[in-house]
Amino acid sequence: MKKNLLIVAVAIIFSACSSKAPVDDMEAKHQQLQEYKNEMHELKVKIDKLEKEISDGRENEVVNVKVEQLQAQYFEHFIEVTGKVEAEYDINVSPETSGVITQVLVKEGDMVSKGQVIAILNSDVLERTLDELKVQLELAETNFARTENLWNQNIGSEMQYLQAKNNKESLEKRIESVNSQIEMTNVKSPINGVVDYVYQKKGNIGSPQVPFARVIDISKIKIYADVSESYLTKVHKGDIAQVNFPALGKKLEAPIFRISNSIDPNNRTFRVRINLNNPDRSIKPNLVSVIRIRDYKAEDAIVIPSLLIKEDFKGNYTYVVESKDGDNFAKKVYVTPGVTNNNMTEIKEGLNAGTQIVSEGFNQIVDGTKLLF
Repeated sequence: MKKNLLIVAVAIIFSACSSKAPVDDMEAKHQQLQEYKNEMHELKVKIDKLEKEISDGRENEVVNVKVEQLQAQYFEHFIEVTGKVEAEYDINVSPETSGVITQVLVKEGDMVSKGQVIAILNSDVLERTLDELKVQLELAETNFARTENLWNQNIGSEMQYLQAKNNKESLEKRIESVNSQIEMTNVKSPINGVVDYVYQKKGNIGSPQVPFARVIDISKIKIYADVSESYLTKVHKGDIAQVNFPALGKKLEAPIFRISNSIDPNNRTFRVRINLNNPDRSIKPNLVSVIRIRDYKAEDAIVIPSLLIKEDFKGNYTYVVESKDGDNFAKKVYVTPGVTNNNMTEIKEGLNAGTQIVSEGFNQIVDGTKLLF
């Protein structure tokens, strides 16, 4: 009996400890958070005290600085993405039928036009078949001519006339079919372009499943780029994009031709396409390209160098010039930064056109420092 009571008591104590542990843990976290807040407050008080002491110590000190008067200006922001260059047409040309390649009429680097024959397959069997059908057609035409003549004179049966006519027309269609098959032994380029690679040579077996040559047209190219979905509402069809080809030292501008209608679930991007004319064919497929797309612009923006913006416990600030009794002093002004581009930041609030800011020497001053410029 005593043993059972001891087991029950231990279980109750363990249960009470288990239920209390999470509560104690939360209380410890709240206590630690309050301690951090107290430390931050104490640190802020010390900083304010030091800044005041420095300011008081520099009451009669004059610091040489350079200032700049702010003016409203046009400001824009660009995003940069890597583009993939592709030819407008890049085609592997295959024969339409199977057969031994008897002639290769082009070599790599040759310009070809649409419909030009670039290779020929063996067509001996088809040509012999065609000769046989032509002989049969001559006999069928003679037979039909005689039968038709008799039929017009009401001699002979209608069935004889129809059979002769059907035989002639059937042979004509068979000859047309064989001619089409012979035509298919000519491998033709489907586009105007350049023969970039010849995969097969004379004597190989050509077939629709095996490419004979690669023909590309790079007089026009297309560039694809993947842009983060966060810019989906800022990038539009028709926006002008800047395209840079570092290897060529060439920069071009072109409108965005198309924006994809879906988001890639793997990298959360959408695709944009840019079309470019390439008359000198200097831009090659797979060449590295950098695309700059403007996603923001402001007509009358207040812009300052990003390094002039500092931060303390209250927020972002910079120093402006304040005039008192004929002297100039540094004044700490809190600002609201906006978009940054090329180390320049737009200021949404806190500064106005005509205000003078300290552009050089700002690391040597505090609020209230006397300035000389």
